[in-house]
Amino acid sequence: MCFTVNVNIIREELEERYGSELIDYDKYRPSYYFHAYGLPLMPVMCYDEPARLRLMRWGLIPSWVGDEIEANEIMMKTFNARSETIATKPSFRGSFASRRCLVPVRGFFEWQHLGGRKIPWYIALREEDIFSLAGIWDSWTMQGGVTIDTFSVVTTRANELMEEIHNTKKRMPVILPPAAEKIWLREGVPADALAELMKPVASDMLEAHTVSPLITNNRADRNRPELIMPYSYPVQGTLF
Repeated sequence: MCFTVNVNIIREELEERYGSELIDYDKYRPSYYFHAYGLPLMPVMCYDEPARLRLMRWGLIPSWVGDEIEANEIMMKTFNARSETIATKPSFRGSFASRRCLVPVRGFFEWQHLGGRKIPWYIALREEDIFSLAGIWDSWTMQGGVTIDTFSVVTTRANELMEEIHNTKKRMPVILPPAAEKIWLREGVPADALAELMKPVASDMLEAHTVSPLITNNRADRNRPELIMPYSYPVQGTLF
C-alpha cells in the first residue's frame, strides 16, 4: 500500500531534477501531505517526444471505462497496482505495457500497528532528496470530450525495514533509483527486466522515523514542515 506522500517540491526543483518542463504548472500546488483518497493533482513524468512532466489525478481510470459513474467507482480502487498482478489485471495491463511513468516524491508515510495503536512513520530514500515511485498512467475521455489523465503507484512486497513499519499488509511502493528511471520509462523493455525493477529496494537505502499525530488530524492544516519532523512515542516506559 502507498496512499500518503510528501510532494513538497516546487516547479523549479522538479524541472531541474527530471530535465523536463512541467506542463500546466499554474495548477500545481506542492504539499507535504497528499492522500490518495483526496484525488490530488500531482506531477508525473511520462515518456513523450520530448519527455514531459504532467499533472495527473491519483486513481487510474482505464481508457476503456464506459461512463462517469464507472470511472468514479474504479478510480477509488486503483490508487495502487500490485507488481504481482499488474501485467494481467484488466485495469492495469494496458498501462503497464506502454504507459509507465515516474511519480516524484520526497518521501511517503506508513502506519505501524502496535497493540491498539497506529504509529505514523515517514520514509525517504537515504541519498536522494527527490526520488521516483514507479507508476502507470492512462487517459480517459468523458462524455463531452473532456480528457482526464490519471495514474496509479506500483507496489511490491515489503523489505525488512518496511515489514517492521508496515507490519500488517507488509507492502511498500516500488522505488526506482535514478539509474532505473529511464529503463522503467523506455518502450519495449522485456518483462523479466521490468520484474527486476519492481523488487523492493534494500532496507539500507531507506531512512525512516516516527512522526507526529498531526498527520491523522483531519481538521488541521497538514501542509506544514512539522508533518515530517521526528516525533517520539512512549512505549512501555521508553521512547522510540
